[in-house]
Amino acid sequence: MSNGKKLSKDVIAHWPEIFKDIDVHAVPIQYIDTINVTFTDGNTWVIELDNKKGITEEEVEMSLEELFDEYEDTIANVDFTLNTEKVKRDIQARTKRFLKKRK
Repeated sequence: MSNGKKLSKDVIAHWPEIFKDIDVHAVPIQYIDTINVTFTDGNTWVIELDNKKGITEEEVEMSLEELFDEYEDTIANVDFTLNTEKVKRDIQARTKRFLKKRK
């Protein structure tokens, strides 16, 4: 039995033979493109994560924690948009390395 959550149909469509069977328990920040925060008043903030700006993952995590702590009573929903191409490239590269080591 799994306690994870299935990826969205949009994500699965990018690489169905792999993504359809994945249960998500946690997603590393480097694979998140945007975070969409919807508030109880209907407003939505779209937070774009640009990993090219030299901000560390730890800094992003701390900023997000502060945001969620400050606004937790007024947040209705949080959605993440994955960089599915990056996930696919990284999985393929690591699989190739693993298979080469096994030979």
